Amino acid sequence: MKKLFFLLLLVAVGAGGYYYYQNQKRSPGGALMAAAAAVQTHDMATFEKYVDVNSVTTHLVDDVTQQGALLTSLVPGGSLMMGGAMRLIKPALAKAAHQEVQRYVETGSLEAAAAAAPKRLVNISLTGLASKIMSPESAFKGVKYTREEGDNAFMGLEVSQPKYDTTMVIEVKMRRQGDHWQLTQIMNSGDLLRDVARLEKQRLLN
Repeated sequence: MKKLFFLLLLVAVGAGGYYYYQNQKRSPGGALMAAAAAVQTHDMATFEKYVDVNSVTTHLVDDVTQQGALLTSLVPGGSLMMGGAMRLIKPALAKAAHQEVQRYVETGSLEAAAAAAPKRLVNISLTGLASKIMSPESAFKGVKYTREEGDNAFMGLEVSQPKYDTTMVIEVKMRRQGDHWQLTQIMNSGDLLRDVARLEKQRLLN
């Protein structure tokens, strides 16, 4: 879970550096910048002000478990998810992810974050998914779009995917919380997984 969650989430908050200087501090982009700064200073309280970790994690786990047969080929242990095991341990996965995020923000170490996660009854690794969606060679390209709908805002964060010679857009949902915005959901994680599966199939056929 940690790499899938961190790679998507940290790309999202890291994008604030680009977007912040073009918008007011209290904009959705400013919230991403503040979250990124909180990671740098290991300030979990401030990070959670701008990122609803429970909401993001719960939605992400839901999106992943809905992929069905796709996970069999993309994730080690995917066959167990097909059998429904993933649905049974969703609450445990979400709780573990929150602990990993807290440990990562506090220490800046993915290794420490992984060590903080409790042992699970079903050991399902999502590292393979993370490496396909966001490889080490991927880079942030810019903010593709942003739109506000009342107290909600949606931002498209474009990242490169050199392995497939293309780019992908990670859409995040922000919600107004009084005088600031808070990241609450990665909207298209399911679509990203399906796109990666399609691109990988094409690459293998070619």
